[in-house]
Amino acid sequence: MVDFKIVLSDPQSGRSYKIDATGPAAGAFVGKRIGAEMDAGVLGLPGYVIEITGGTDRTGIPARRDLPGSGRRRLLLSAGTGFSPKYSGERRRKSVRGNEISADFVQINARVKEYGEKPLNEYFEKAEPAE
Repeated sequence: MVDFKIVLSDPQSGRSYKIDATGPAAGAFVGKRIGAEMDAGVLGLPGYVIEITGGTDRTGIPARRDLPGSGRRRLLLSAGTGFSPKYSGERRRKSVRGNEISADFVQINARVKEYGEKPLNEYFEKAEPAE
């Protein structure tokens, strides 16, 4: 069974929330691509629509939006996801992953596109300790 950590960013408040997705919730992400929008009801957030913005696999290799497929490839990069050049004109061959979510992913990054009735902080409040 697939398990993902979903990092959900809220552009209105600037906060991020971590969601552990297992079972059917994680299965809903498999086969989706970076940039795809989906209903967040499977994550327990009714009325919310989220957009997948990126992700990494179990070894920390990032996924690129412009690379089709789900496999890992070594590309010659000059900038963008997976490489930050130290000087002007620098290029390096780096391992990156395709834009299709597969079972090899561990973390998926997402952003809220449409909001539901309840604010996100109500879903992610910490339980107060009993006194």
